[in-house]
Amino acid sequence: MAHTYHQRLRGSAKTLFAGLAALTIFQFAPVQAQSDPFSQFPLIIQCKQKETYHVYYLSRVSQDGVATYAASERIAGTITVTGQAKAVGSASGGSCVGKTLAELRASGQARDLAR
Repeated sequence: MAHTYHQRLRGSAKTLFAGLAALTIFQFAPVQAQSDPFSQFPLIIQCKQKETYHVYYLSRVSQDGVATYAASERIAGTITVTGQAKAVGSASGGSCVGKTLAELRASGQARDLAR
């Protein structure tokens, strides 16, 4: 009788460990994004503000498709794929404000990484 009890206990333990192993695999499996939001935007945008040229780098893309670009001196701007560039935290945005991504690319102000 003791032999049967230990066999059942061992069988239960194997089932438990197999279940934990499967849970661990699914729990830590990487989640693949549907699409890369960064691929829609240039890596950098260069703008002239007053007499100084600034390079803004792509910092983030929010869920609603707004890309934020940041530069030195705590200046930033936003843009969407179909919208116009806007300054953040400043009344004067320089030579990029009001331009679309197509206009920034055409003028050479937007640059992508060479792939």
